[in-house]
Amino acid sequence: MLDTLSCLERFAAAIRSHADLSLQNVSLGDPAYVCVRNRFSETLMETVTCSPDGGFITSWGYRLGTADNIEDAAARLAFLLAALPA
Repeated sequence: MLDTLSCLERFAAAIRSHADLSLQNVSLGDPAYVCVRNRFSETLMETVTCSPDGGFITSWGYRLGTADNIEDAAARLAFLLAALPA
């Protein structure tokens, strides 16, 4: 079984490589999630969870990618939150 907490921690680290994104909250509870926002906007924000199969899912059900390629999943979230490329 995939360690979803570890995947979310690595996803949070990948988010930090995008200068326009800010980690608002990381919860390792149940459910575990990462809350990310565009640091230049009060409204461009998204909560991401990791499914048992390793998929990163936004709060509205969009699949960003998988734990096999965390950097691409973080880049998709950056695009959705109108952040500049890393």
